Amino acid sequence: MPLQLLLRYDSFDRDAHETGTEGRANAGLSQLQLWKEGSGTHWALFSVANRAKAQDWVDKAEALGQAPTDHHFLETL
Repeated sequence: MPLQLLLRYDSFDRDAHETGTEGRANAGLSQLQLWKEGSGTHWALFSVANRAKAQDWVDKAEALGQAPTDHHFLETL
């Protein structure tokens, strides 16, 4: 079953997001959608090629203080 990663950002820096494209790709993440909710919350949906690498990317982002506010791994049924 295809695996996806849904990220929520309460504070979103578009330039930082664009700069992180290569790092996400190296973690097996491909952006599918990016949404803006109301005046600031952003949501990003990625396809996941390797869950362990994707989780490592989330953990590294947290350590650098650049992590999403919340994240969820989801399986398509």
